[in-house]
Amino acid sequence: MKLLLYCDGASRGNPGPSGAGASLQDDQGTEVAAVYRFLGRVSNNEAEYTGAIIGLEKALALGARHVVLHADSQLIVRQLTGEYRVRAAHLRPLHQRAVELLSKFERWDAEHVPREQNARADALANQAIDRADHRG
Repeated sequence: MKLLLYCDGASRGNPGPSGAGASLQDDQGTEVAAVYRFLGRVSNNEAEYTGAIIGLEKALALGARHVVLHADSQLIVRQLTGEYRVRAAHLRPLHQRAVELLSKFERWDAEHVPREQNARADALANQAIDRADHRG
């Protein structure tokens, strides 16, 4: 099974209150799952990576064998594809986890998309922050 993964992170401040979100879709673009998580106070890049990680975990749980990761972060996409090295020490464990998850798929691709094409994942990441703000 092939799934399209749209993932994103959001931070209100950098670092600041942050959330991660991911939308998983089938080949026809129908959402089959959505996940989001409040992350506390982290950087935007950490939130972006976490969006990819929670999406990849969900794709594996759903039984996907092929995943196409879409992110509006060129940094994340280029680090995952090996174009860029991971220089920031605080991102290395997140990068390592994402690569570990990607290795469990028979096939994977990562593509940079404009923010407009990643609106659902962005909304999920922001929803995580909004819901945390209302906990009291």
